[in-house]
Formats: sequence, structure tokens, C-alpha cells
Amino acid sequence: MKLVLFDVDGTLVDSQNIIVAAQQATFAAHGLEPPSRERALSIVGLSLAEAFTALAGPKAPIADLVATYREVSAVLRRDPAHAEPLFPGAGECIAALRDRREVALGIATGNSQRGVARILDSFGWHGVFASIQTADDAPSKPHPGMILQAMRATGVAPHETVMIGDSSFDMAMARAAGVMSVGVSWGFQPVAALNEAGAGAIVHSYAELATVLDDFLDRSIQILPSQIPA
Repeated sequence: MKLVLFDVDGTLVDSQNIIVAAQQATFAAHGLEPPSRERALSIVGLSLAEAFTALAGPKAPIADLVATYREVSAVLRRDPAHAEPLFPGAGECIAALRDRREVALGIATGNSQRGVARILDSFGWHGVFASIQTADDAPSKPHPGMILQAMRATGVAPHETVMIGDSSFDMAMARAAGVMSVGVSWGFQPVAALNEAGAGAIVHSYAELATVLDDFLDRSIQILPSQIPA
């Protein structure tokens, strides 16, 4: 059995517009200068408390910012203008992996269980993932807790596990857990940050990801840094 773990925001789901809008409204509600779009997206993957600490500093009213962000996000998600689509090829990738008997699918995200449940509802993914690890269940990335818990839940060893994500936090978490990592270039952080964090491979489309995963699943090949696509 192999375990294939996916990050959500920036990897499966294109949630950048709603994240930025919710952050801007949250900072404005507390009389604070909102971060730039680039800065706002750079912390996606962290738990909300960790994210707002990084953006606003430890002296900011972190608990209040988190509460406001959750309220604002809930309102924005009811607006069709802030729909969160899948990235091209994501749905097909999950469907193909779901049909492979030797694969256990999992989620490891800085989102909440409630947020993940909403995404599962949106795309008909209930029952697809054998393990769902969120900021509600483990320390914030890049701590390896989410991956370690997913491996315990599924009984899969580190050398049979791969973490797919768009952030340096995902890559560092995978490295700390001793598992293979694949960084995706279509997310919210630059490829250079993924490489610096120890990405085992970088892919630029779900078609490329399918090829890397086929190698991993069929032959358990460990992708080395020298094999990273240009």
C-alpha cells in the first residue's frame, strides 16, 4: 500500500482570491494595514494563528484576527464571485488514484476540518480520503505531525508515502517526516522556495504529476534532487 497525501489550498483548490479578500477585510476590520497579495499568499499552508502571527506580528490581537477571518470567509463563500475551483486536472488525478487499489489517499492541510468538509461536499469527495489531517488535528506545518498521523492511521511506511503541495511548508514537513515530496508550480509560492525547502521533484501540471506518481506507485522510485525538472 502507498499513501499519497495532498495539500488543499494552492494544490488541489485555487482559493487565492477568497484568501486575499478575507485577509484584506480582516485587517481592515481591526484598523491594520493589510499585507500585499504576494505576502498574503506566502503564508498559506500555516494554521490561521501561525499565519496571522507571521503577517501581523506576535503583538497583534491574533485570536481576534482569526475569529474575524473565519466570519468573513464564511460570508465570502456564499458569494459566487468567490468560488474556489479545482486546478485543471485535479479532479481527474484524484479520480484516477481513487481507482487504484494499492493507493490510500490523504489530505494534509492548514485548513480546518470544517473547511475540508465543505470542499469534500463541493466536489463529491466524501469517502475518497483515508486520512484527513488538518490544523485542528496536529501542529501547524512544517511540523511533521500531520504526515506522521496519516501514516499511523493507514499503516503505511515513510518510504511508501509521498506529500504533494505548493508551499515550502509542505516540502519541509515532508522532509521532517522522512517521506518523498513533490512540489507543484501552480500554487502560491515560487518554485525557488520549494526547492530551497527540499522538494524531491517539481511538476508544472497534473499530467506531469501523474507521470511522477506512476513511477512512485509502480516502482517506488525515490525522486532525487538531480532529477528535478527544469
